[in-house]
Amino acid sequence: MTHEARVYGGSLYDLAKEENLTEVMLEQMKEIKALFRENPDYFTLLSEPSISKKDRVGLIDEAFGAQAEKYLVNFLKLLCERGLIREFPGCTDEFIARFNKDNNICEAVITSAVALTDSQRGALKEKLEKMSGKTVEIIEKVDPEMIAGIKVELEGKSLDGTVNARVDSISRKLSELVV
Repeated sequence: MTHEARVYGGSLYDLAKEENLTEVMLEQMKEIKALFRENPDYFTLLSEPSISKKDRVGLIDEAFGAQAEKYLVNFLKLLCERGLIREFPGCTDEFIARFNKDNNICEAVITSAVALTDSQRGALKEKLEKMSGKTVEIIEKVDPEMIAGIKVELEGKSLDGTVNARVDSISRKLSELVV
C-alpha cells in the first residue's frame, strides 16, 4: 500500500467516523472497489490524461453521484482531479484496516479445494473467533490445485492443514533422513 493510499484512506476514515458514517461508507467503498475491478476499462478511463479532468469528474458524478454517500463521491472526485484514482483500492484497504481495528474485527483468508458449506464456515468462524478474541470476517478462496484440507491466514499467521502441506512436510523429513 502506498503512502498516498494510507494518508487519503485514513483521512476519509477520520471524516466518516466524525460524521458517524463508517459502516455506510465501508460498504460503498467495497462495492466501488469491486466495480472498478470488474470494469478495468472504466477505471482506466478515469485516469486517462487525454480526457479533461472536468470530464473525468463528470463521469464519477454520473456513475455515483445519486447513489453513494456525498463524502465518498467527493473523495473519488478529489482522487481523480489529483491523478490518484488508481490509489482508490489502497485507500479502501486502509479504510477497512482502520475500521476493523476500531471495531475489534480481523479478516481470515480461508483457502480450500472446494467451497465450504454454511455449517463448515460457521464452525470455522466460531473457532477462529475463540482463538483471536475478535470478530472474524471470512474471505474465502477456492484453489482447485489443493488436494484437500484448508489453509487459514489470520493476523499474519498461517495455519496450513492442506494435504499439499502435509506431503511437503513428509518429503522434507524423508530427505533429512536420507542425507
